Amino acid sequence: MLSDNINHDKISQMTTPQLRSLCRELRGCILHTVMKNGGHLSSNLGTVELAVALHYVYDVQNGDKIVWDVGHQSYAHKLLTGRYSRFGTLRQKDGLSGFTRHSESPADAFISGHSSNSLSAAYGISAALRLKGEDGSVAAVIGDGSFTGGEAYEGLNNAGKTASNLTLVLNDNAMSISKSTGALARYLAHIRSTRKYYVAKERVKSVISSVPLVGKQLQRAVGAAKVLVKEAIYDTSNLFENFGFTYIGPVDGHNLEDLIEALSVAKQMKRPCVVHIFTKKGKGYAPAENNPGEYHSIGKNGVVEDLTAEDKALVCEKSFSEVFGRELARLGKKDSRICAITAAMKYAVGLNYFKNTCPSRFFDGGIAEQHCVTFAAGLASEGMLPVFAVYSTFLQRGFDQIIHDCAIENTHITLCIDRAGFVGEDGETHQGIFDVPMLRAVPNMTIFAPATFEELRRCLMRAIYDTKGIAAVRYPKGGEPVIQGAEITPARDFFYSGKHSKTLGITYGKISADLSRAAADTGSDYLRLVVVCPLPEEVYEIALGYERIVFFEEGSLAGGCAEGLFAELLKRGYHGKAECVGVSGEFVPAGTREEQLSMYGLDYYGMKEKLV
Repeated sequence: MLSDNINHDKISQMTTPQLRSLCRELRGCILHTVMKNGGHLSSNLGTVELAVALHYVYDVQNGDKIVWDVGHQSYAHKLLTGRYSRFGTLRQKDGLSGFTRHSESPADAFISGHSSNSLSAAYGISAALRLKGEDGSVAAVIGDGSFTGGEAYEGLNNAGKTASNLTLVLNDNAMSISKSTGALARYLAHIRSTRKYYVAKERVKSVISSVPLVGKQLQRAVGAAKVLVKEAIYDTSNLFENFGFTYIGPVDGHNLEDLIEALSVAKQMKRPCVVHIFTKKGKGYAPAENNPGEYHSIGKNGVVEDLTAEDKALVCEKSFSEVFGRELARLGKKDSRICAITAAMKYAVGLNYFKNTCPSRFFDGGIAEQHCVTFAAGLASEGMLPVFAVYSTFLQRGFDQIIHDCAIENTHITLCIDRAGFVGEDGETHQGIFDVPMLRAVPNMTIFAPATFEELRRCLMRAIYDTKGIAAVRYPKGGEPVIQGAEITPARDFFYSGKHSKTLGITYGKISADLSRAAADTGSDYLRLVVVCPLPEEVYEIALGYERIVFFEEGSLAGGCAEGLFAELLKRGYHGKAECVGVSGEFVPAGTREEQLSMYGLDYYGMKEKLV
């Protein structure tokens, strides 16, 4: 049934048994591909029926638009929009993205790799269609975890005023990557306990409307009472209706007939609507249903990447995230001032250990990086030592708060930046290549870039206890490189081997191991930075003594450490040859990390060739 030619016209003509068969085929294709290529499994298995129902109701080839929040749940949507034959290239170099990309397909109405942007984007699309006089309808799909992000409420507040062709599908599975937390999670849990209200409502409505002659009058008479009954059951007026949205639900997100009916009604209303559905992450695959967090992200060949069971400790010291998490938990036991903060990524960044040992000082702010940064500043203002652990790509969302709420007052917080540098198959939306240029622009910022596990421990100690203002410790995904043991014995700001050559190679982070080898094999000298901002004075003094300097940077060169070094050297009268190797004015596409390093000349062979 699946093919590149499947579309709204074909789906809308299918019988219910045929639609169910299509769902089974979609699940099989997703499971097979993700187990081979890696990717997001639980979230996509949970939205198969939703994707089919959306494409049954909405015609994306003829003016309708579907916006997926965090496009990691859009695999079925991709399969239903002409990408079946290419689905085997998912998350590979030159293949399909693991997220929605408008440049990949017009069926992807908007790019999404980060959370909480769908409603704002959908409202913008809706407004544009109205201004152009076009009749298309827009659906935005957002999960309850993403609804903890502040931008979702900004969009909700704005869209409810004027949007006439917009439906918000709230996919409620009671879980983001970590279990959803906060007031909204409790509110949705409360709604989940009131399904009997909707059953009773439909029965009463049916009985009243069937009364001869007076049915309509009776319906009007009970109208006011209906509001009171609803408020009595909810113990509050409906959040969405207060924002101007008509609320439809709850709906079983795996019941195709109910989904199609609810979405059809919402589309026909021509006003802002919320269709509240319930889905089960991992639906149709028992291991993922039983452990949806464990199967949130799958590595190649079915390797589970993010474990969520409290009693499932990762194999000791297999990743920088693991080492960071264990070390912070150790420090937290000794110092009651240390607090740990995550934006709904407890397991992914290794903070499950801190939560187990220091639960009262562990805080999950939900998918709200802006809030987490300012919350950390609030803790710090009262003498606590807050540590916010966050992926590099997600830290971008809290940039204003870093400047305004922390840096101006020189407030001491520690940012532990996971997945720094190239991250592989997740592609453009997730590469950690902008944190150094972003943070270097902030006054009084200190940035550490440890290259080994032991160095990470030392840098974390220095960041928390020996640094004023904002301290950032950035480290890559995965394990440590093999670097000469002599380099990691003292706690130093840099390591330097020379002077034996007229050429100096400089770098920092995980690629240091390859530069060390390449320098040795070409007879070049080698300098590895541990503190990349501010650069130690000795680094400038060393660099001024070379005729040629090549700086290898696993990140954006614009505003990066290399640019800062060479700008300062020019001020000091440097007349030698300066070269930068890194990412220059582009986004890094999906591929393996090895492919990405090779593409930008940052692997051993590229470095060796450049140093010759």
